[in-house]
Amino acid sequence: MAEAKKRTALDIIRSYDGPKIRIMEVCGTHTHEIFRQGIRQILPPQVDVISGPGCPVCVTPVGYIDQAIWLALEKGVTICTFGDLVRVPGSTMSLADARSEGLMWEIVYSPLDAYDYAKAHPDEDVVFLSVGFETTTPPSCLAVKQAVADGMTNFSLLTANKTMPMAYEAMKDSADAFLYPGHVDAVMGTGDGEAMLKEGVSGVVAGFTAKELLTAFAVILAKFPQGKPFFKNCYPRVVKAEGSPAAQALMKEVMEPCDSEWRGLGVIPQSGQQLRPAFAVCDARKKYGVPDMDGRANPACRCGDILKGQCKPPQCPLFGKVCTPEHPVGACMVSNEGPARLIIYMEAIYMSDVITLAHGAGGKQTAELIDRVFKAHFSNPQFTGDDAAVLPIGGANLLSRRMLHRLAAGISRWQYR
Repeated sequence: MAEAKKRTALDIIRSYDGPKIRIMEVCGTHTHEIFRQGIRQILPPQVDVISGPGCPVCVTPVGYIDQAIWLALEKGVTICTFGDLVRVPGSTMSLADARSEGLMWEIVYSPLDAYDYAKAHPDEDVVFLSVGFETTTPPSCLAVKQAVADGMTNFSLLTANKTMPMAYEAMKDSADAFLYPGHVDAVMGTGDGEAMLKEGVSGVVAGFTAKELLTAFAVILAKFPQGKPFFKNCYPRVVKAEGSPAAQALMKEVMEPCDSEWRGLGVIPQSGQQLRPAFAVCDARKKYGVPDMDGRANPACRCGDILKGQCKPPQCPLFGKVCTPEHPVGACMVSNEGPARLIIYMEAIYMSDVITLAHGAGGKQTAELIDRVFKAHFSNPQFTGDDAAVLPIGGANLLSRRMLHRLAAGISRWQYR
């Protein structure tokens, strides 16, 4: 008897006929990749994907931006920051807006870049805007340790670092299963997901390629109808049970837990990280006497409701009208990982029927056009495996013109059989 064909992840997803399920992803890269790879388009209608509080920019509170602007304008410090934060709205302006008022900022790609800038400019007081989760906190800790060891007095952090466990606790009633962030779990291990399982909360650790994400969704949809809580690491090539002990030890040495405000979600107890007293010399709040600032967000903005799954971005009254990628009102519209911005971006790609010169330039838009149109409508493994093809026809092999060119140039990795 012929062996039954093994079902693929895509088969499991497309054939899902179980109950309605809410899956919350809590990683900005997951948000971006799920949109970019068109995974939402293949999910059954009863599967609702919620873009939870996983984008660092999206959960950065208004008051934090106000504090950064205050530091720059009142204390004359130079702000070093990741690029996405520059356009996040504060109560009255963003960092980008404040530049016209005399604010000095430099875009950096890591905390160590900010440390290097401070070392190269000893006459400037430099403050790095330290935001993010367990993935980006260790480099901030490393920069602080290096600055203290070097005796630097012109480098400090304005911290808004956050941790995920208490966020899971706060959001567990908003989802039936979590898509746990592979980046965070590569540092922290699988302990957080396993702890949530003991509370009856389901979830899987997911990677970031199309195959890894489809596998994670398939596992959730296969297990959810069974009615029992589950946890599975679907990213074992990177995430180990113990995580990264060295990174964990570094964070524990330099940082300590604190209550933290999440934009749109309020204060979540013990969900933040602040510098320990031993490293107070690098704590910008203590060094400059930064006042507490509550911040005033636009009352019509529904970013918080979006992150909790209580509404979709198009249901926000500001979406696409007052709030656009060019003029964002809410943090969800600022970042390239923000769900509101991604919806507008993907609509421009998937809903446009105009092919421009950029689509023929051989870059990202060309690849998207091929994936969206040609692969979708002419899907065939013989054609979509590569841009050169050997086609078996009537017992003989037919080579595409592209294939012949490759053979003639002597660079083909294919063999004629």
